[in-house]
Amino acid sequence: MLPPPGTPGTDLPVRAVLGELTAALAAHGTAVLVAPPGTGKTSLVPLALAEEGTVLVAEPRRVAARAAARRMASLLGERVGDRVGFSVRGESRRSAATRVEVVTTGLLLRRLQADPDLPGVGTVVLDEVHERQTDTDLALAFALDVRATLRPELRLLAMSATAQAERLSALLGDAPVVEATGALFDVETVWCPPRPPVQPPLGTRVDPRLLDAVADTVRRALTETEYDVLVFLPGAAEIGGVQRRLGGLDVDVRPLHGRLPAAEQDAALTPGPRRRVVLATDVAESSLTVPGVRVVVDAGLARTPRVDLSRGLGALVTVPASQAAATQRAGRAGREGPGRVYRLWSEAEHARRPAAPEPEMATADLTQVALELATWGAPGGVGLALLDPPPDAAMAVAGQTLRTLGAVDDAGRVTDRGRRLSAVGAHPRLARALVDGAPLAGRRRAAEVVARLSADSSPRADDLVAALREARGGHGPWRDEVARLERAVPDVRRTALTDDQAAGLVTALAHPEWLARRRPRTERTYLLAAGTGAELPQGTALSGADWIAVAAADRAPGRRDARVRLAVGVDQATALEVGAHTDGPEVTWRDGDVRAARVERLGAIVLTERPLPDPDPELVAAAVAEGLRTEGLALLRWTPAATNLRERLAAAHAGLGDPWPAVDDDALRTALGATPQVRAARTRADLRRLDVVAALRALVPWQVAGTLEDVVPEKITVPGGTGHRVDYANPESPTASMRVQEAFGWSETP
Repeated sequence: MLPPPGTPGTDLPVRAVLGELTAALAAHGTAVLVAPPGTGKTSLVPLALAEEGTVLVAEPRRVAARAAARRMASLLGERVGDRVGFSVRGESRRSAATRVEVVTTGLLLRRLQADPDLPGVGTVVLDEVHERQTDTDLALAFALDVRATLRPELRLLAMSATAQAERLSALLGDAPVVEATGALFDVETVWCPPRPPVQPPLGTRVDPRLLDAVADTVRRALTETEYDVLVFLPGAAEIGGVQRRLGGLDVDVRPLHGRLPAAEQDAALTPGPRRRVVLATDVAESSLTVPGVRVVVDAGLARTPRVDLSRGLGALVTVPASQAAATQRAGRAGREGPGRVYRLWSEAEHARRPAAPEPEMATADLTQVALELATWGAPGGVGLALLDPPPDAAMAVAGQTLRTLGAVDDAGRVTDRGRRLSAVGAHPRLARALVDGAPLAGRRRAAEVVARLSADSSPRADDLVAALREARGGHGPWRDEVARLERAVPDVRRTALTDDQAAGLVTALAHPEWLARRRPRTERTYLLAAGTGAELPQGTALSGADWIAVAAADRAPGRRDARVRLAVGVDQATALEVGAHTDGPEVTWRDGDVRAARVERLGAIVLTERPLPDPDPELVAAAVAEGLRTEGLALLRWTPAATNLRERLAAAHAGLGDPWPAVDDDALRTALGATPQVRAARTRADLRRLDVVAALRALVPWQVAGTLEDVVPEKITVPGGTGHRVDYANPESPTASMRVQEAFGWSETP
């Protein structure tokens, strides 16, 4: 299928290594191709490999999948859907004649889970492996597992834009590494940090003054150069902000990001008669080549998933782009001739940036990863070849979430419900909201809410209902996603719920721990069922709502409370129906004493609390033990005799070990908490009345209790007959003070 040499658009650097690459795959079955952006790896390699059978190419982004298919089809002089097709979420163009199909990595995972044999596929190509997205890491591991167990003849090619190929090669069974070098022209770097300095990004928020500086730098670049300009920005919101700031320029300003309709994406990638400014996310970093570009303006930011495991808050956050990413972006200016990159940060700051981005596996919420692994039959990734094992802490949180959703059993094995949630192709929380919410809120409305919640960008409003109205007035990927989600669940008759109620219910099903009640005497501060405080932004339409279901939140560094980015009002009945509603006795150690009450709560939110006059003694004993654990042994009355006995026992344990008991703080809290005396205590005052000396003596086994005075005597007698008290403050080295003359005649010390 590869067009002959001389065909316009095919004389690219990777062509020189195609023979070596096909030979490596034929001999070994796996290979690694390292080729910089713009060398033709995405457009020429699949066509060359299709001579040996159908090729399935996986791209990390929908816009890149469409563009790759369109580029290969144009090289063949055909329409997309003939010998080259694509399939992405909500859209597919392929036919019986298709030999090369480009899909998103997420869709490849769905196909592998549904039919691991991948019938009819001869070669799987994973592109942009260097980006280290979780979907790509999983697809690579699953494909290797298929080769090892089901289809040893399946060929597997991993393509990377960076030269760090050793680990990939080892993972693929010491696969051959083929390198294609790109003819990169010189790129001049212009360092132009904003003046005055702007605030660093916070969550997804970017200082508007940085967008001002980007727009000013674009105008400067248009004045100082004569070529098309490619601008890198972290997200669609920032692209829109800069686009508005560039209004009135006599150039075509084109946005390029994954939320745009396909026609608008095509327009951004197609040169026209007028000069262009293309405002792009990192999709243009390595996945796409934008023709005609010799100038790059780089805002220096990237979006990456992060999760706060202690608070259960996960979201995309804006971070400084790594040095490797900045190099990739600058390289886009040197593909067609000498170019220039304007970087909106200083050279000194560049030296402090991380060399490469962290793998998503190390930073992201791994709930979906955990479900994919369990559905594959490898809970936790056991037995799979993963580039990086998922962190234990993140997987523990993910496993607990999946058990709560009923997606896995106690052993981590996927359940029938888990398979159904996995088949939805969304985060398990959102899949649960769709599956359980459709019968209650209606299929269409449940799909609309889940599609909005799954969008990788923040709406302009913090009110979810307003965000849904805005989305319904638009077109493109959101509508495609709604249609896809509708197909994933059975149809139901429209329910009696209003749109607001339906949005609240579905959101609460996705994040029941983010149901929140307004704090007393406030308008915008809330307590989440998870126990975290949260605050709505100023000017919100939700101000004063008694209950809200939070759809998105993040936390600023140094702050305890979360910031609500998207929420919807709900009534208390909905909150109690969906959330972890309990009503029962609670006996706790609080405010320095035992508190017993019958408490109705929604997670950490206390709804009612009534005194409990006759609490269960076992619960009281547990509360007292908790008091000892949290407040320490100072709750007890330590007389000089008690302190002395503790020090003597510590010396006995230090010198002789068992069976003399350990009496350090941790050991005593545990041991005393189990004694009848402490278990009989009901209040702080009871603990103060406890005979600590008797309690300590009760810890000494009867076999050695009678030797206490011999082993650690309170006093020692010198030859002259005088007794001196022994100081056991240092249990490793007890001491006694006396005049030297008193020790005359001692033949041996105790």
